[in-house]
Amino acid sequence: MKITEGYMPYLEYKTYYRIVGECTGNKKPLLLLHGGPGSTHNYFEMLDKLAEDGRAIIMYDQLGCGLSATPSRPDLWCAKTWIEELIQLRKYLSLDEIHLLGQSWGGMQAIQYACEYKPKGIKSYILSSTLPSASLWEKEQRRRVTYLPQKMQDAIAEAEESGDYSSKEYKDAEAEFMRRYCADPVGPDSPECLKRPKVAGTESYITAWGQNEFTPTGTLKDFDFMEQIEDIQEPCLIISGLLDLCSPLIAKTMYDKIPNSKWELFEFSRHMPFVEENEKYIKVLNRWLNEND
Repeated sequence: MKITEGYMPYLEYKTYYRIVGECTGNKKPLLLLHGGPGSTHNYFEMLDKLAEDGRAIIMYDQLGCGLSATPSRPDLWCAKTWIEELIQLRKYLSLDEIHLLGQSWGGMQAIQYACEYKPKGIKSYILSSTLPSASLWEKEQRRRVTYLPQKMQDAIAEAEESGDYSSKEYKDAEAEFMRRYCADPVGPDSPECLKRPKVAGTESYITAWGQNEFTPTGTLKDFDFMEQIEDIQEPCLIISGLLDLCSPLIAKTMYDKIPNSKWELFEFSRHMPFVEENEKYIKVLNRWLNEND
């Protein structure tokens, strides 16, 4: 499988990208937007197999993490920086017609891009484990916090009250929450792309989102496209896991509001069905992409 890597100049920095495979016939490339902000493209290498269907798969590290890491720049960590980077990358790589998949924060980015920028040439959107509204997300995560043991709930409340998130009790509580609804900690049996050392965009995550999944306090805290998503005209595939941070309520909200949408629920997954149910995810995506080229 052909793999092309490169860098695009962006602001005074550079954006790393990786292209797997090539498009054949009428197939349009699939561009992937990773989560976080600050999670890197690495886990998307689990989707390299999609290229075997004769389609180019393009992933990149958004500014502020991975191979696109920068010095400390909290002034840059907002949606505008990353959406303009996406627009520039499409121009730089001549991606006139694409399918656009956003996972978690990447899906928020895809939603804002669709609603505010009304881009041309998007054959379909794939909104994977994502959200239309920060307040809905917070409400659902807060509901789930109440399922944690009381001691863990107390540790979270204490950290939020004091603004000090460094205690062992708080860290254990957050880790347990993420184990239930996001993913297991990376271990020796994890796929190589998940284990590989990387520069995590911790500053961009805390600045743009907040300290944890249930406390949006950053530049994205007022993210809300509940009404605008009703105007998205392109075909939309909504993907979520049964125990996902993107709860079935959040996924159903998007499915109900986006006119031309389909929803695929992955029964055995948390926040990364493309890792936990990889074969099914690839099958579902191949079928969707081929139907919407």
